Amino acid sequence: MSTSRTAPIVLVPGFWLGAWAWDEVAAALRADGYDVTALTLPGLESADADRSSITLADHVEAICEAVATAGPPVVLAVHSGAGYAGYAVSDRIPEQIAAMVYVDSAPGKGASDPDFDAVEMPLPTPEELAKNENLDGLSGEQLETFRRRAVPQPGGVLREAIELTNDARLDVPTTVIATGYSSEQYKDAVKEDYAWLAGLTELRDVTWVDLPTSHWPMWSRPQELAAVIGDVAKAQPLPDE
Repeated sequence: MSTSRTAPIVLVPGFWLGAWAWDEVAAALRADGYDVTALTLPGLESADADRSSITLADHVEAICEAVATAGPPVVLAVHSGAGYAGYAVSDRIPEQIAAMVYVDSAPGKGASDPDFDAVEMPLPTPEELAKNENLDGLSGEQLETFRRRAVPQPGGVLREAIELTNDARLDVPTTVIATGYSSEQYKDAVKEDYAWLAGLTELRDVTWVDLPTSHWPMWSRPQELAAVIGDVAKAQPLPDE
């Protein structure tokens, strides 16, 4: 249960990552007095973990459990591909979410890759990563650490879609932190009907924050990212207020 005078914060990393990815951001937030939980999702514990039966529903359940343990309502910050699970959590337990934060991510609907048929998806090669993602501000050492510690993403998480049924999710205050692309590029992309952006067409309370840097701002601009997430937590009224 939170002892802070602001909403507790739950941090969920994107594909290939564990709680370790948030270390600098979590440390900065804790130094400012926030209660912070960083999560490693099922199947991402280690390279040796059994990922063959892990589903998106397992990730949703793990996040729900972390929210309950943190002492809701929480600020739930999700990065990159975790936007699908994060949006499903806001559908399942909207009353326990004070605010959503999407870190170079968005509320995805449907499956992120319905045709993916392998057991797992390894981190792309350095060349593929550089071609498809923004690496601005990342050092060679950070990229090497990423490659050394990355864990393949469970294939079932990519294939599965979660049915969204609770319209209360639409009123959860939402902040989108645009890093690898600008907020204007995000807004233009929404018009193209991408599944990973689909929730942005229906949410009723969205704030955009531009933080130009890599797709992994927890490494390239950790202090600034922590400040934005902290400001969201600070703005949330506590239940007894």
